[in-house]
Amino acid sequence: MAEQQGLIQIYYGDGKGKTTAAFGLAFRCAGWGKKVVIAQFLKSGASGEVKAAERFSELTVLRTKELHKFTFQMNDEEKAATAVHCQELFRQATALAVEQQARLLVLDEAIDATYGFLPMQALCDWLDKDKPDWLEVVITGHSIPQELADRADYITHVQKEKHPYDKGVMARKEIEF
Repeated sequence: MAEQQGLIQIYYGDGKGKTTAAFGLAFRCAGWGKKVVIAQFLKSGASGEVKAAERFSELTVLRTKELHKFTFQMNDEEKAATAVHCQELFRQATALAVEQQARLLVLDEAIDATYGFLPMQALCDWLDKDKPDWLEVVITGHSIPQELADRADYITHVQKEKHPYDKGVMARKEIEF
């Protein structure tokens, strides 16, 4: 059925709202009673999206474990451990999406994880060979590698024109997370 065709969506850029858009699509899908798996790479802190998702039995959120620093602050040992966690998260999320016959799989910040933590080849191989035809996939991140652009059906560029962070305003609970 055409409406059940699973496409690949990319939300990328330096603007605010990529994760929020991905969660919005997840809530839409769950609202129709469909299963959704969300994997958040390189994120482990509290967020309103995750708290809201916990209210839906159709949504499963998986996150990177033991992440307490930005990647640029990590030493080599911490980076190696984070890579192991990201690769396991990817395996767990893709397997669960298939097992549950989820309609949607969100790989939040997976693009950023491909820079040293999740092999791009593993992501592309899964998209090419193992992604079920019925599974919609959303991938977010700050850039768009050509390997993913070539596979995408939707590409949305979220571009910052102005942001309070530029004036020193840190992320605010309830608004940015």
